[in-house]
Amino acid sequence: MDDSRAQQSWASGELSIDAGVLARVDEEARAGFARDEESCGFLIGPAGASDALRVDGILPMENRANKLHALDPEAYPRTARMYFDIDGLAFARKVSAQAALGQPVKVLYHSHLDAGAYFSATDAAAATMGGSEPPYALAYLVTSVRGRAGEPVVDDRKLFVWDGGKREFVESAFAVVGTSAKT
Repeated sequence: MDDSRAQQSWASGELSIDAGVLARVDEEARAGFARDEESCGFLIGPAGASDALRVDGILPMENRANKLHALDPEAYPRTARMYFDIDGLAFARKVSAQAALGQPVKVLYHSHLDAGAYFSATDAAAATMGGSEPPYALAYLVTSVRGRAGEPVVDDRKLFVWDGGKREFVESAFAVVGTSAKT
């Protein structure tokens, strides 16, 4: 584990995610399904050592995959139904801005449409940004949303973290804390 990961313990998983935040992630996943695209964004939380594993906020981001596909279908053959693309500069700015606010980005989330909550090879390539390991100390939440009787239904979600020893992403447990009126 490099120094930044040791200081940012949330990148090792075992997070406590507010129920209201997960309800919003589910809303984003269902709305993305209705648009025929994966949802994506960040989950944030307090920076303090006593709250380092707590996630209590959500920052949805635009999935640019359909725009890129429309501009150049040869270079970008997949649509937003099959993957997500977040503007790299916007990503870096948001990570820096949230750290400065004391509410760091702890999790990058996205949904899979009509597929399980797994960390795909495409997800791993995006998380490592072409390198041998992720440049950002983050955990990754994948939500599965499927069409059932004409309605999108969230049927699973899993959290993944980078295991430096194994040099791969592995599933991590997480706890849901608090209550939410939304489901």
